[in-house]
Amino acid sequence: MKIPTIQIQLPILDEKQIKLFVKREDTIHPQISGNKYRKLKYNLQKASSLGHTTLLTYGGAFSNHIAATAYAGHTFGFKTVGVIRGDELANSYEKNPTLKLAKAHGMQFEFVSRALFRTKTTVSFQTSLRSKFGHFYELPEGGTNHLAVKGCEEILTEDDTRFDVICSCVGTGGTLAGLINSKAKSQQVLGFPVLKGDFLSDDIRKFAKNDDWRLISEYHFGGYAKVSAELVHFINDFKDNTGIQIEPVYTGKLFFGLLDVIAKDGFKPGTKILAIHSGGLQGIAGMNELLKKKNLPLLNV
Repeated sequence: MKIPTIQIQLPILDEKQIKLFVKREDTIHPQISGNKYRKLKYNLQKASSLGHTTLLTYGGAFSNHIAATAYAGHTFGFKTVGVIRGDELANSYEKNPTLKLAKAHGMQFEFVSRALFRTKTTVSFQTSLRSKFGHFYELPEGGTNHLAVKGCEEILTEDDTRFDVICSCVGTGGTLAGLINSKAKSQQVLGFPVLKGDFLSDDIRKFAKNDDWRLISEYHFGGYAKVSAELVHFINDFKDNTGIQIEPVYTGKLFFGLLDVIAKDGFKPGTKILAIHSGGLQGIAGMNELLKKKNLPLLNV
């Protein structure tokens, strides 16, 4: 699978003598795109080899992982169950583009309160799921496990050894761990977390095979799925100036942070950077509905 890599042309890059390229993982598939394709690949193979017919996973209202799992299940012949954070969504999910898409591809929902969702790994909660849905192959929230990291290790190829720095947004850490494990010795990996908190480093170390990486944690905009007018304007300008669509939950924060670090002389002149576009564009429709309610500017599509 040949993934296009394109160079970005922006005045700040010329001024700072930085070469920035984007690996368009978002072009892998219109529904199972970017890192979600990578994370599901080997998990689906294992589920099939073990004879499972049902996939069960977890996520929120705008989860790329929920949408991708539903579509993958529909495509490859699995039933799918989504345990959704927020029981208030039970009567309104058809107004949510992500959940509506998942339902259209056969996903069955189990809506639970946020408090109950936090107990999803406990024996009692797991027992209740299995009594209701029978045997299933479980995918963790966000999709990160050892097989997901194995899939993400395939993002980088021999052609990518020409870059000095590899950058990615960070949700659960599986994509970054895959990049860390497959990078060349001379390369550094930088992660831009989209969540608040210091727990991500420990999560990444569970899967990463070396320590030549760093998190830049100042660009989460308040936490997961938190969005401001400033970020929306940046995303719209980025698309106008580069022709590349990004979104506010993951890739928007990556490129906002990366370009800000470049502007603040965070890289030596002549540095060649590869940023991974991890997809997630399906969430734009739902985010625009949320932005309307908050009287914030909308994302251009």
